[in-house]
Amino acid sequence: MLYEFARPFLFALDAETAHDLTLASLRTAHALRLPVACKAPAGKPVQVMGLEFPNRIGLAAGLDKNGECIAGLAALGFGHIEVGTVTPRPQAGNPKPRLFRLPLRQALINRMGFNNHGVDALVENVRRSDYKGILGINIGKNADTPIERAADDYLACLRKVYPHAGYVTVNISSPNTKNLRQLQGESELDALLGALKREQAALAQQHGRHVPLALKIAPDLDEAQIRAIADALKRHRIDAAIATNTTLSREGVEHLAHAGEAGGLSGAPVFGKATGVLGALSRHLGNEIPLIGVGGVMSGRDARAKLQAGAQLVQLYTGLIYRGPALVKEAVEATQDFSSGFSPAAASA
Repeated sequence: MLYEFARPFLFALDAETAHDLTLASLRTAHALRLPVACKAPAGKPVQVMGLEFPNRIGLAAGLDKNGECIAGLAALGFGHIEVGTVTPRPQAGNPKPRLFRLPLRQALINRMGFNNHGVDALVENVRRSDYKGILGINIGKNADTPIERAADDYLACLRKVYPHAGYVTVNISSPNTKNLRQLQGESELDALLGALKREQAALAQQHGRHVPLALKIAPDLDEAQIRAIADALKRHRIDAAIATNTTLSREGVEHLAHAGEAGGLSGAPVFGKATGVLGALSRHLGNEIPLIGVGGVMSGRDARAKLQAGAQLVQLYTGLIYRGPALVKEAVEATQDFSSGFSPAAASA
């Protein structure tokens, strides 16, 4: 209810200013123990990646890049929170303005460019947080790291976040870091996943626990590319995949203000493309690897559709901007009685 009153004010501001103000307000509300949303239903716990999630609905990476508002966001009723994308060194990201609303289609275009305070700052924020739930940490590479050395950045981040993460997401699909999506190519992906799995095994032995790895992919893939990615996921025994990131397509928004801005499109227009990739990936993977569906979830019905397409968990971002905390409650309610038939035992066999 409060968000209905706050949204006109927030939407009168520049999109990135509104984003920063919202996170600051959530931090303050949490510190003062003020209620920020109607309490979402508890949902039905679900086992994914060897972890027990209290419900199927999570926050996608990108909203809280530095882990500065973890507990405040968790108070909205999410079953898990994903922070980042974080890089080894701090970086400013792309020049402003770099975040644009397309309200007629409930969409955003962003070209943020992995702006973040660096992995050390994120780890310190996670340490200070009183959040006890499942935390995903999304890792990437610095913009000035040559693509040939990308694995070095991912490995550096993995080593630092591993002790603090419930799971770690490898982001190779942002359209806003030059050449990053090249890592989705067969040989590049094979080399990167091999290096990450070797490091994961060493870290598991060092820390005495297995922290799952998830791979986040783009929606702008054809069937052959999806099949190749599925084969690589199975070959390297990656723990999960997240489908999908933002799209470079402008289908459905071509004539709207800001449609010509460079960057990734998210929100309602990406739902069909993202869900199509999710479904295709599910068909190629069978029951071998769990999936997290993200992209264009604007209602409880959309969240359930992601599960029907093959996901075990669902994430929100742009829908939260347009709908507010009510969307979390609606999505949890719409998915709490869903039975996917996915077998965690089969996935870990």
